[in-house]
Amino acid sequence: MSTPPRFYCPIPLSADTRVALPEAAAHHASRALRLREGDSIVLFNGDGAQYLAQLRFDQGKAMADVTEQQHTHTELPGRIGLVQGLPSGDKMDWIIEKAAELGVTEIFPIRAERSIVQLTGNRLEKRQIHWQRIAESASEQSGRNCIVRVHPLQTLSAYLQQAAQVHAYMCHPEGGCSLVQVLTQLSRSTPISHSLPADATSQNTTSKDAISKTIKSDIVLRLLIGPEGGWSPQELQQTTAAGIEKVTFGERILRTETAGLAMTAATIATLGWV
Repeated sequence: MSTPPRFYCPIPLSADTRVALPEAAAHHASRALRLREGDSIVLFNGDGAQYLAQLRFDQGKAMADVTEQQHTHTELPGRIGLVQGLPSGDKMDWIIEKAAELGVTEIFPIRAERSIVQLTGNRLEKRQIHWQRIAESASEQSGRNCIVRVHPLQTLSAYLQQAAQVHAYMCHPEGGCSLVQVLTQLSRSTPISHSLPADATSQNTTSKDAISKTIKSDIVLRLLIGPEGGWSPQELQQTTAAGIEKVTFGERILRTETAGLAMTAATIATLGWV
């Protein structure tokens, strides 16, 4: 049996109700996928749940009869934010899409001093909407029921002024320790904050995976990635003053569109969030 198609619907959803599908979802269902009356679909609105429904058409308007609310566990135990220096071309589209698929919760586009692309005015407004739609589409595809928030484009200085007190790491060749080393130390120093499942302590069920998913779940991480030209000396000074630790990630130089995704995947694996 094939998996029903998923649609992001930023409207209130609850079981045993009929809702009108938003224009984008309606067009995708009826025109792109050519779904028919009575076909099964899945809706989500970003509240963490998903809703089983059946597609209906009322005088040509796409509707959905919501039948059941489901709580599926597709989010990472902790939260990862990607602070990404604005790259050239359409690389940001790729970064947002793949970061959302990996489980990143927030993306902070940074107008770095060495960013090639300069976005302002109407062009910036359209790009922000475009980026958020990419995040929504990636959640649809990957089975997430929460939407990645793409923050407004800002300078690094502006970001640092309002950044929360979290564990933040900047990928830099002059970093003292590797990302894996600092994350391993972080995991050892973080107390267990959630009790083990009822059967996790039995002789047959205790495992590294069972335990890893019950610890480190309150950790909030931020990974800082520079644009193609890297961070400027002034920006490096700002991050040092803000207490952000520089870390290395292998002996090779990664492109900006590769570095953040690779570090995200490594973070998830190192902390046992898989």
